[in-house]
Amino acid sequence: MSPFTTHVLRIPTGRTETVTDLTEACAEFLSGAAAGRDGLLNVFVPHATAGIAVIETGAGSDDDLLTALHHLLPADDRWQHRHGSPGHGRDHVLPALVPPHATLPVVNGRLSLGTWQSVCLVDTNKDNPDREVRLSFLG
Repeated sequence: MSPFTTHVLRIPTGRTETVTDLTEACAEFLSGAAAGRDGLLNVFVPHATAGIAVIETGAGSDDDLLTALHHLLPADDRWQHRHGSPGHGRDHVLPALVPPHATLPVVNGRLSLGTWQSVCLVDTNKDNPDREVRLSFLG
């Protein structure tokens, strides 16, 4: 088994702001890539307008995150970066607050997350409906 394995997920996010739970896809990847070993999973989104967050989902936190981002990064004309839909400049600031990567512990081939933690793609860019997320296991 190689100590480094990588896989690209293709995620359709559509034309709305989204928080997409990637936890199950990460677990599926690790079932083959980690094969019971300890190591690290790196989750990386190679886009200038998206990020990776480790948050609770399903209880409203994902919507709360989008609401908080609306308050911090309003979709209006204040941004110098002005191509795309109105307020698109804020999408380019997003990765400074929600980084485009997360490195997570893997123990016995499984993600070692807290009880309520999920790995999520955060995408506020309505102009780019298709995303890639690179999963890389080192162990």
